[in-house]
Amino acid sequence: MIKNYGALFILLPMSFFAKGNSVNGSHLSQSRAYSRPISDTLTSEKIITFSKNAPLLIPQKNKGKYGYINHSSRMVIPAEYEIAMFFAEDCNLLNSENENAKSFGTAEYATVEKNKISYRIDKKGKKVYQYDNSHLGKCTSAYKKQNFKAYKENGLYGIIEEVKINNQMPYNKLKLAPKYDLLFILQSEDQNDPMIIAVLNNKFGIIDINNNIIIPFMYSDIKRNFSWKLGKMFEVTKDDKNYYFVDVNNKAY
Repeated sequence: MIKNYGALFILLPMSFFAKGNSVNGSHLSQSRAYSRPISDTLTSEKIITFSKNAPLLIPQKNKGKYGYINHSSRMVIPAEYEIAMFFAEDCNLLNSENENAKSFGTAEYATVEKNKISYRIDKKGKKVYQYDNSHLGKCTSAYKKQNFKAYKENGLYGIIEEVKINNQMPYNKLKLAPKYDLLFILQSEDQNDPMIIAVLNNKFGIIDINNNIIIPFMYSDIKRNFSWKLGKMFEVTKDDKNYYFVDVNNKAY
């Protein structure tokens, strides 16, 4: 019996941050200061990159808390956060009028949360900035309309492409014939080659726009979040309880 997957199309805000010290827990991360400082003994030499497809540091849950591992699965930033996001830009900080806050909006930092207080940390795990509502600017990035969209026919999902020739009215062109129980097109920087969450025979996998299988149909769920856009990773589970990240080669982290 096919699961009830809920609404197919959901518009997600590009700003991850609530206007407060705490970040909404529906995203992957945010955090508060803790009583002892994170060790400064972690050096860049200890953080090794083995794959160009995965980010340098990857959030991982351990005993109910999030930390960061490297590509050899070594926990290089201790697991002590309720939320831990990928190292990525924060447009609210990048558009801040406060120059100090603005400097921490780049992809050199990640947002974490502990005890409902949000921070930016550097790649050594040091807390460098605590979120302040008065510092947050307005995100100015325009929404990019996707080139492809899922459609349903006779209970199955396929992909159509909106085509426009000269100044004529656009029309929908069939890109992928309906064959899946569900399709969800992930947001991507490359609008012409998005990754697509697909469900077939009640199992989740990832396909590309040409119906090539990127991630095998072996998971009970794949989260519809920004992990692909920000970290080139997919957040998956086999038991609907324990989620973890895999890269495009289906390597687990």
